[in-house]
Amino acid sequence: MLSGTRTVHSPRSVISASWQRSLAANVDPDLHTAPTVFAADELPDLRDRHPLQPSLPVLRETLLGFAREARHIMIVADAQGHILWCEGANDTRLSAEDVGLAEGTRWSEDAAGTNGMGTALAVNSTVMVHSAEHLVRTYHHWTCAASPIRDPDTGETIGVVDLSGPIETVHPSMVALVSASARLAESEMLSRMHAQDEELRARNMRHLIALRGEPGALLSPTGRVVAVEPYGLLPSRVDVSSERVRLPDGRDAVLEPLAQGYLLRVPRQRHVRRSVLSLSFLLQEPKVVLDGREIPISLRHAEILCALALHGRLSADQLALRLYGERGNPTTVRAELHRLRAQLGADVLATRPYRLTADVEADFLGVRAALKDGNVTLAASRYRGALLPRSEAPVVLAERDDLASGVRKAVLSRGDANALWTFTQTDSGEHDWEALEQLVRLLPVNDVRQAIANARMRRLSQDD
Repeated sequence: MLSGTRTVHSPRSVISASWQRSLAANVDPDLHTAPTVFAADELPDLRDRHPLQPSLPVLRETLLGFAREARHIMIVADAQGHILWCEGANDTRLSAEDVGLAEGTRWSEDAAGTNGMGTALAVNSTVMVHSAEHLVRTYHHWTCAASPIRDPDTGETIGVVDLSGPIETVHPSMVALVSASARLAESEMLSRMHAQDEELRARNMRHLIALRGEPGALLSPTGRVVAVEPYGLLPSRVDVSSERVRLPDGRDAVLEPLAQGYLLRVPRQRHVRRSVLSLSFLLQEPKVVLDGREIPISLRHAEILCALALHGRLSADQLALRLYGERGNPTTVRAELHRLRAQLGADVLATRPYRLTADVEADFLGVRAALKDGNVTLAASRYRGALLPRSEAPVVLAERDDLASGVRKAVLSRGDANALWTFTQTDSGEHDWEALEQLVRLLPVNDVRQAIANARMRRLSQDD
């Protein structure tokens, strides 16, 4: 395979992929050996600080008896592939040291090529590497099976457990045994985590109670929520890298260190009155009023406000598509938004994504709501004309057509003379023959509106 010649049997896909990664890292199949990274006097401190150290008794109880009987060794390495513990059959340990399989060496794929520990870490799954499946020929007389171990708190891989031995002692149960030992270690860590959580609550619940109704939570050292008041206040995990925390819902919180964790306080937010943004876009010229003060507005800025009022939260790319279609340029949109934000204020137009943070009162939204509720009279009275009639923006064209069609269908199907009259006073309905014809039928002969409708129909006939 390495020479490029065809073979009768191809390697397993997991092995083939590992060979490619190892060769890309310049691992030499003929001359490579695993590098020694840590000296013997450095290992005790590394072991004491490693999160797998408390799980060693479980791994030893599960694997060491088998390892000694089968002339294997049990190896535990960290998430970077550094061997921290190597125990088992003495003669096998001596043979392993001869080929660099010893404590303090690094066995990640980029350091030692395809092997049980390094490949298990690379694919984050249980792996067996047998004989010539090792990229480096020095290890062709060995078989190893390894399984990653994940921290139940963070979900991150923190190490790997491995069984290795000479190829003549290979046993079909190796893979299952190694995988089971890794899961037992994770289960033991989970039980220990629950016990620590209970201790954290017992020692510090008084701090949460002392908040007297102010929202707060007890957090583990990694930011996992252990207790919270009121229930459902927070996500399952909070970033604890800073004293000030911005929660996903936008609230600011304060982090205070405690024994074995943190207290998170969410100070009550003072009520701030939101601005009111009024949009009147069913007119020949758009009108915008902010907190009772009219704001001069261009057509392009009115189109932006229309898109945000309709769709809520949009990126510059999404706005460009809705305003200009496929030819839209997000850079142009950002420049327009910058100018519009300067007019309205940062407390009205927020960024990332772009959104309106004021209370929006829009005439076209009012028509939408009335149609949805089936209130035809109200919809007709609110519909004063086409939405931004001079606009060619795709988002406006679509909404303009939806509103006009919706109001027309509603008034025609309801047969309400007053609603029909109101609709025929708009630019969308003044030339609508069907609406005028139905209005004439519904109005009394002595109603002046019937005469007006008849006159319009005569003019439409003459124009045709």
